[in-house]
Amino acid sequence: AEDGMVGEKTFKYANPYDPERVIKGEDGEPLAHITDHDPYRLSRMSNSDRAADAWFGALLESEGESFLGPISEEHKQRLLQKVELVDEPVIAYGEEEWTPYVVRRLPTSPLYPAYGLETYGLPVPRRGAEAWRQFDVNGLIAMDYSGRPEGVGTDKELSEKEVEDAVASFKSKGAWLDDDSCDGRLVYINGRFCPSLSKTTDEVKNLNSADFESGLSTETLELLTRLPDGHTDKLAAEVPDSDKGPLNSLEKLSSPDHCVGKATSQFAINNQQGTAAFAALNSVKAGSVAYVHASMKDASADSEDEGNAPKPVLIVNAQTPSGGSASTEEDKGVAFHPRLLAVADDGSVLSLVQMCVDLNEDSEEAPCATFVNGYTQVYVGANANMTHAFLEETGGQVTSRVEISDKEAAEESIANPREEEAKRPALRDTHFQAIDVHITGDEGSYAGSVMELGGCGRSRIAISTSLLRPGASAAVNGFSLSGGAQRSDMRTNIQHMAQGTISRQEQRNMVGGRSTASFRGRIRVEQSAQQTDSEQLSRTILLSDHARIWATPSLEIIADDVTCTHGATISDLSEEELFYLRSRGLDRTTARNLLMYAFVEEIGSSVDERIAGKFEDENGLRSRVTRRLENLVPQGEKTLVGGEFQSA
Repeated sequence: AEDGMVGEKTFKYANPYDPERVIKGEDGEPLAHITDHDPYRLSRMSNSDRAADAWFGALLESEGESFLGPISEEHKQRLLQKVELVDEPVIAYGEEEWTPYVVRRLPTSPLYPAYGLETYGLPVPRRGAEAWRQFDVNGLIAMDYSGRPEGVGTDKELSEKEVEDAVASFKSKGAWLDDDSCDGRLVYINGRFCPSLSKTTDEVKNLNSADFESGLSTETLELLTRLPDGHTDKLAAEVPDSDKGPLNSLEKLSSPDHCVGKATSQFAINNQQGTAAFAALNSVKAGSVAYVHASMKDASADSEDEGNAPKPVLIVNAQTPSGGSASTEEDKGVAFHPRLLAVADDGSVLSLVQMCVDLNEDSEEAPCATFVNGYTQVYVGANANMTHAFLEETGGQVTSRVEISDKEAAEESIANPREEEAKRPALRDTHFQAIDVHITGDEGSYAGSVMELGGCGRSRIAISTSLLRPGASAAVNGFSLSGGAQRSDMRTNIQHMAQGTISRQEQRNMVGGRSTASFRGRIRVEQSAQQTDSEQLSRTILLSDHARIWATPSLEIIADDVTCTHGATISDLSEEELFYLRSRGLDRTTARNLLMYAFVEEIGSSVDERIAGKFEDENGLRSRVTRRLENLVPQGEKTLVGGEFQSA
């Protein structure tokens, strides 16, 4: 064989997989080259990995048809089509795509699929995977959520009395806007669309199986087909680049030395949020799609009529204690899959609010474990301005004071809070939400606020924002509140691809009781995104010595002309600030509540004022947040060991 030149070094084999290459074992005998890798596909799986695949398979193969036509078919095929086990192509030194940063196997070693891709074509949960680190994967896969709501895929009809009761319940939770206060309202109960509770227009409507059968526009189908985490490689819009021309492939951004590569590679998966498989599952199992479209015509009409910001569009996903399940099996939970597609055309203005709330929680329905797998897709055009709020408030309130010991509970003659929390039905519930945002036009603007306030046992919200065009800007603010025995996870990804883009991110977490929370915020600035301006800050308050938080803000900068900052703080409530308020006449509990509310208000103030309500509004967002904070506030004096924590 001819020698291959790499830099100044000479190797006998230009192709590392050359069949003539001889590699000897410890006994000095040549080892056989491995060319068939399928027999090794499952060899690295642990019992936990197999259980995770079986759990996901039960969700995928649960009874019932699909309703999203070609979208369901394509995404099911993506899940069932196993990843092909092939080596990366060998690129000769001097070629445009050559890079020294390549990891290759020995030809005598098998090629394994990336972690989570052993059984399915998209990565599913793994206890030790980067995307699922610190999350309660074992607790998740121990639950059976293979049931489906009764009547999924059909509209839910309500009597006049049921409509009145539902409206009253929504108003008490701040999850209702009258017809004259909103541009549209779509209400879903246990995953089923409720026409009698909704206000639909040509631009705000529910897409059901009949719409998919009759044929949607090619553009709409293409948007719905997109998967997050780079598993749709074609970018939602061309990224201009003066050196390489328009960029269209996500896996080749910042190539050849700094690209993430194929979405199914181990390197790429280590930086993903783990949402692609669940987005595809949503396409297979969703009963319908909430569709919101804002045009420049609508924005002009609003400005002429009112001279101020447009009215919001409200999307409500409510769940009852039974989850709509007709199953008599006590241990069998139910899963439903809310879906939303929001498109803001060039020059349009859109205010969108999503709310997840409980309904009929005081009824005599037997509680059923529920798994909510939501997927929201957002596309923002040129010079469009979109504000988006996502509020998760299901699961009621956690049990207060679970941080106290058994001895303290006995001394106070109260029921053991930890035992009470363990009996709480909502502790079996799981809520997943993936929000995939693409700013596809020059100077497009997106402002998102995510508030994780509910009491379900496990919650995981992942928001990904792609800035694809010059001048695009994004503000992503989040608040996560956890207490009791909850496990919560908030993940964000902001990817700057075009020149002169701007992002601002502020994440606040409040963790009490014996709960465990995690936040991972990733900002990546591609080579093509020169003059990027990005700021990221995570702040956390721990209310209990038994609460835990993993906060991981991160920056990946490939460009060399940027302004980027990031940071994180973790603290208790400041004793100095508490002393100041108490010296002004406030008792300790009120002082704590005031500091906790001020910590949250900076995020809550970005929610549309029609939903946030006025300060004195009993059912407004501020009042609801205050009640949840009061439920978590520590009682009594804090004993400081080794000095006090500083202000957050």
